Amino acid sequence: MQNKGLIKFFAILFALVSIYQLSFTFVASKVKNDAKSFANGNTEKEVKYLDSIGKEKVFNLGFTDFTFNEVSDKQINKGLDLEGGINVILQISVKDILKGLSNNSKNPVFNKSLADATADLQGNKSYLDKFFDAFEANSKGTVKLASPDIFANRSLQGEGGVDFQLTDAQVQKVIKRKVDESVESAFGVLRKRIDKFGVTQPNIQKLGESGRILVELPGAKDVDRIKKLLQSTAQLEFWETYKIDEIGNFLMAANESLKKTEINKVEVKTVAKDSLSALLTDGKDSAATKKGNNPLLDKMIGQGGGPVLGLFSPKDTAVVNGYLKRADIRVLLTGDQRYAKFVWGIPSAIKDAKGKDVDAVELYALKGNRDNIPAMAGGVVTDAKDTFDQSGKPAVSMQMNNQGAKVWEELTGRAYTQKSNIAIVLDDIVYSAPGVSSGPIAGGRSEISGTFDVTQTKDLANVLRAGKLPAAADIVQSEVVGPSLGQEAIDNGTTSALVGLLLVSLWMIVYYGKAGWYANIALAVNLLFLFGILASLGAVLTLPGIAGIVLTMGTAVDANIIIYERAKEELRAGKTLGEAVIASYSWKGAMRSIVDANVTHILIGTVLFIFGSGPIKGFATTLLIGIITSLFTSIFIARIFIDKNIAGKNDLSFVTNFSKNFFTNFHFDFLGVKKWTYAFSSIVVIVSFVSLFTNGLDQGVDFVGGRTFQVRFEKPVSAEIVKAELAKVFEGSAEVKIFGNDNQLKITTKYKVQEHGTQADQEVNKLLFDNLKQHFSAGLTYDKFVNAYDGKKSGIMLASKVGPTVAEDIKTNAYWAVLGAMLIVFLYLFISFRKWQYGLGAIAAVAHDVIFVLGIYSLCYKFMPFGMEIDQHFIAAILTVIGYSMNDTVIVFDRVREFLDGKTKGNFGEIVNKSINSTMSRTINTSLTMIGVLLIMFVFGGESIRGFIFAMLVGIIVGTYSSLFIATPVLVDTISREDKKLIEKQHSEV
Repeated sequence: MQNKGLIKFFAILFALVSIYQLSFTFVASKVKNDAKSFANGNTEKEVKYLDSIGKEKVFNLGFTDFTFNEVSDKQINKGLDLEGGINVILQISVKDILKGLSNNSKNPVFNKSLADATADLQGNKSYLDKFFDAFEANSKGTVKLASPDIFANRSLQGEGGVDFQLTDAQVQKVIKRKVDESVESAFGVLRKRIDKFGVTQPNIQKLGESGRILVELPGAKDVDRIKKLLQSTAQLEFWETYKIDEIGNFLMAANESLKKTEINKVEVKTVAKDSLSALLTDGKDSAATKKGNNPLLDKMIGQGGGPVLGLFSPKDTAVVNGYLKRADIRVLLTGDQRYAKFVWGIPSAIKDAKGKDVDAVELYALKGNRDNIPAMAGGVVTDAKDTFDQSGKPAVSMQMNNQGAKVWEELTGRAYTQKSNIAIVLDDIVYSAPGVSSGPIAGGRSEISGTFDVTQTKDLANVLRAGKLPAAADIVQSEVVGPSLGQEAIDNGTTSALVGLLLVSLWMIVYYGKAGWYANIALAVNLLFLFGILASLGAVLTLPGIAGIVLTMGTAVDANIIIYERAKEELRAGKTLGEAVIASYSWKGAMRSIVDANVTHILIGTVLFIFGSGPIKGFATTLLIGIITSLFTSIFIARIFIDKNIAGKNDLSFVTNFSKNFFTNFHFDFLGVKKWTYAFSSIVVIVSFVSLFTNGLDQGVDFVGGRTFQVRFEKPVSAEIVKAELAKVFEGSAEVKIFGNDNQLKITTKYKVQEHGTQADQEVNKLLFDNLKQHFSAGLTYDKFVNAYDGKKSGIMLASKVGPTVAEDIKTNAYWAVLGAMLIVFLYLFISFRKWQYGLGAIAAVAHDVIFVLGIYSLCYKFMPFGMEIDQHFIAAILTVIGYSMNDTVIVFDRVREFLDGKTKGNFGEIVNKSINSTMSRTINTSLTMIGVLLIMFVFGGESIRGFIFAMLVGIIVGTYSSLFIATPVLVDTISREDKKLIEKQHSEV
């Protein structure tokens, strides 16, 4: 080997750099463990501890030292599936941005185009592009985007803006730029909020040009609080309110009108004894006040007064909203009241008739106007901070600018004179509606008070300081992982990695003896390099990433196996050990096969990285890095020890007594059985297609949208009973399966998945808790059931949500990923082998493998004891199967090409058979190693990746079969008879 000294130098240098990079991970881990011990389970205390030592020196190398913040920046970060925490994807509403840019245009073509774009939105389609297409279709050239009542308004005029002379194409460029600026603004606002939230190493990034923003908060545990913090647009407004005695007659009239259509639908409840029910009658138990006779008033559970019209249960707010928005009901409003805006307050606890605490929401009527503009907008607020009011209760104080101070003084003066109230409204929720008792308030200082706790006022002040979002931010995808589940994943991953490493190492020693030890040393160095690169790149390690590392161990020795098998052939041909090693490491020896096989593998990994997201991207990252490091260590590190052995004139045979006769006289007629294998594979393909069309696939929420909860109970529960209970409250949409142990269930529902906002999420969580709490001990509270905390043993261990639009995008990406991978590999093989038949044979084998795996999943998902969902993890497995199948096929094809170009005697079929037989030792060795590693991961890797591993396990077995019995026969059958005769003639003349 040339430049052996240089390779040793770089290997040692790279090892030292890797150790250096990994040292930060060990130090950071130690400090975090100290913080956990100090906090003793108190998350806030743990975060404060880490914040307090952020600038302290924690790592001294003698010549330099590092603070904890610097160490944290250089460590390998753990993904949420290992660390626990919250991951959300926020979709900034481009529709809202367009409305804002048009000054809420009333143009019918504009608004119809917005509605059409929303209705027609499909996977990987930009809302903005759909809007432009819809506008062009609806306007038919009669209305321009640069119309004064659309985008040629005052706010968009000026340099770089929109004027009347611009064409639609020119306006589109301006609007695209403005939308990008708005998304960038939203990104900045969210970053400010997150930076003040108090979690270590938050991650926020824009996802291409989709208008989506990824937010990861490792270690975060308060689910409802964080979702509320992220989704709040911070649209602060100040409205004057109606009092109950002003709007009460309308509510009475509305109730009477609703009786005509709703009297048979209302629930039977006791009428709340409040001011409105008193207005209806003189207090006697007339027919009007009997329970069940008042569609609107029967839903009141508490007395109103002042600006509060009444108190309602949170679950009834949607029904009441529907009533108050009906045209036949709003027509009952007269005068200026017809512009009234009905909104809700923040939920609070009250005592019901039995003295039990129940949640209640106050209903308000704001004094609206024709343009639906508040008396004062919140943009005048320059600062906000959490404080305490005169009663010592938590509150938020705000300071306004000069213009706002002047308007505020006028507004409070009018409220003082009229003895009215001013509602402080944030994102259409009334936080407080105080009266003014001491005259106009000058100076621009105001206060939001109410039934807050300290945490709520801190978050509210944080949101107001960071500023408002330019548009609504809807959570279209989310995942919440408890830290206990993360620790289990780490334990499972570590176990599978160690057992896999032991298995691979042991097999290499048993099969190759001393050469196997050299391969194992190379494997150890490979793992050091792999982790060193992950640390230097600041990569995030996920559970699929650990699976990628374990798979890397299985494939890291593949190059060694190819080289060793070639060396054995050269030794059997009579060459000396030195000559055999040189020949095996040459391009004509093993290098060509190794390069071809790994290039196809790298191409597949690249496709996976581009189209994958989250944990799948982590899997692709470790896979790609592992391929490169394993090639280096297998080819160069192991070679150093082999050359040293040769120089010392020590014996090296690449076999042991156990393996010395394996495959030495192996002669199987692979082409002779092709009719049988074609028939078998055809039957499998037909059965798979029939099952796919009749039985279908168990598509996960990644592909169809929905909510998934992994709920752990204190004792075994019946999945059927839980399904029946939840189907009643989730409107029939409830799928429940045992997940791993019989005390753990995976619950999937599409209930309200299309509704965004914290209210819908909280409603689903509460319905889940209310209906499952009977299966837990009495001490379980809602917070303990929903939120994550260290040492959590029961409740929701993992929760995820995927909106329909995101699901469509994921599905589209999956299709393109699989098709793109197959096309790329076909083109590479066509270029490398210079014959299309090789590419066709490989694609036929891969298509066979994919259909086989899909068929197995379609046939078995209903009764297998583990999850077999078709989701992003499954697509990653399919792409990995394609990679390994190609790897096997390329090794066989390389040998077929070598034999066809060589001097082997015989007819065409005999030459091909000999070439296949010569690869059997490598094929079986690599496949058995991979299968063994995958079996270990299947057993020890944990329930969450079991379906993912099973797909790869089936795929590797089928891929090995197809490379021998499908790919090569297809190659042979597609080569013309003339070419075959020419090859046979050339070989007979040798």
